[in-house]
Amino acid sequence: MSRLHSGRKGKSKSRKPLTEPLPDWVSYKSEEAVSLVIKLAKEGNKPSTIGLLLRDKYQIPDFQKLTGKNITVILKENKVAPELPEGLNNLVVQAFHVKKHLETHKKDNVSKRGLQLIESKINRLAKYYKRSNILPTHWKYTQEKATFTK
Repeated sequence: MSRLHSGRKGKSKSRKPLTEPLPDWVSYKSEEAVSLVIKLAKEGNKPSTIGLLLRDKYQIPDFQKLTGKNITVILKENKVAPELPEGLNNLVVQAFHVKKHLETHKKDNVSKRGLQLIESKINRLAKYYKRSNILPTHWKYTQEKATFTK
């Protein structure tokens, strides 16, 4: 399948083996890993950053095999999940920065087109999240309400 706005095709990627067991050298138990995820989330880390920290710093190669649950599911159960899903939040931050750039460079038509594409992605992703009951049905993106959130 090709990319939406670039006219290029995507790259294939490798997949994890389906039945590979958790390595023997993992010293963390499931409960310890869950408490570690909650601690890292309270420090202000995003779910993707938490996954990288678990892999690189705490030697947990596959959190889902260890606990049987996703990082975002654990965060939602313990009520420390971010209010917006991470992908949508990243797009809103990107749109905020482009909008701020356009305030000083009003004739930058390339950035204007880029902002239109970003907002289109935001609206499509929001529609999907509303259908999946991840976002409330009354949530709506507007440029005025878009603020910078880390």
